[in-house]
Amino acid sequence: MSDAPAKQPNPAIFYVICVMLVGSFLYRVLVTANEYPSRTAQVLEMAVDAALIAGLVGLRRIGPMPLFVIALIAGIGLFAIRLHSDASWWTGHWNYNIYAR
Repeated sequence: MSDAPAKQPNPAIFYVICVMLVGSFLYRVLVTANEYPSRTAQVLEMAVDAALIAGLVGLRRIGPMPLFVIALIAGIGLFAIRLHSDASWWTGHWNYNIYAR
């Protein structure tokens, strides 16, 4: 066995995950969706969101706690948006509107 200390993860990863979660949450709340994605795209978006939350929780000791809490709330909010309506479940956005052609 080696007596070398374990290598700490890069703190930039923590900040990138936070920016992705908060940015995605703001985008999905503020931008109106105009079409339903395929089932594969819907499941993939949810899997990526869950993976980002898991990564955030795993890296929680690297960054500042207030930023961790904000990003965690945004990540949970991404799944809470899907419970708003049937259109929100499929699109992941708070609002849905079909544009006239």
